[in-house]
Amino acid sequence: MAKTRRYLLGLAAAVALGSVASFTLPGTATAAWEPKKPVEFVIMAGKGGGADKMARLMQTVIEKNGWSAKPLTPINKPGGSGAEALVHLKDKAKSDPNHTIMVTLNSFYTTPLRQPKLGVDIETFTPVARMAEDTFLLWVHKDSGIKDVDDFVKAAKAAGDGWIMAGTGKLQEDQLLTDFLNAAYDLKMKYVPYKGGGKVAKQLAGKHANSTVNNPSEQEGFYAAGTTVPLAAFTPKRLEMFPDAPTFGELGNEFVYFMQRSVVGAPGMSDEAAAYYQGLFQKVFESSEWQDYRKKKSLQGEFLTGTALKDYWLKEREIHKQMLAKMGAL
Repeated sequence: MAKTRRYLLGLAAAVALGSVASFTLPGTATAAWEPKKPVEFVIMAGKGGGADKMARLMQTVIEKNGWSAKPLTPINKPGGSGAEALVHLKDKAKSDPNHTIMVTLNSFYTTPLRQPKLGVDIETFTPVARMAEDTFLLWVHKDSGIKDVDDFVKAAKAAGDGWIMAGTGKLQEDQLLTDFLNAAYDLKMKYVPYKGGGKVAKQLAGKHANSTVNNPSEQEGFYAAGTTVPLAAFTPKRLEMFPDAPTFGELGNEFVYFMQRSVVGAPGMSDEAAAYYQGLFQKVFESSEWQDYRKKKSLQGEFLTGTALKDYWLKEREIHKQMLAKMGAL
């Protein structure tokens, strides 16, 4: 009885001091963190590209299964090769880090390296989930008459800087691959950037560009229609979806390159919020919808989160730093 009386007196004192909200009854657990308002789901690329399609699929899976108390709202911020999105997320550290996440790609590494004045340090971002590593292929229009890489090299060499390679952003993924092709095959292709892989795919389909290095998800509609042709893959092995496209390694020019498809949290996100999003996107990764999407889009790589994901970022940042330096871009 004495213990009960002391406990009730303690509770009364807590109420009197206005602190009852933080007073926990013995044997009870504090509720797990959940978003209190709609979550900004930033996409550091334009509409119609691989990152955009991925984000909107994940949003659909989460809503369909009722896995989030509040909706995730996709917002495209492709400006400055992802600089717009990176700065937006960095600034959320001062206002609302717990309700802002971002779908990112390899410009997560290249843009801060190229634009140090942005003040973006990827080590400060919250590692949520690597959902996949996307693949790249070299594409041409079917009307070009080009059947293989040998034909491509002959045509591109003859055209010189009149050959247009359309890509996403400046000095990021697509331009790095274009630089490799120019160096490996002694070409002088002109690289023309656009905001988003969807626009890039349309440039090739509309014959406004001579080639692209799109991801499968960006070219799949035109490929299915027979409009575009994959010539070779920047992967260790041939892709199941494109069995007739050899790897560049098979052709004597080993170059393997993947693009991360990751979800990143704002700097300053609380541990509780980080755990919530990490668990949420692990559910998405394990869903049948995501696994079907991975297979259909030739996505590679396993789920990473926490320290393992941050270590992956740092390793990839160093690789991209070396690549940019070799291009003379740093």
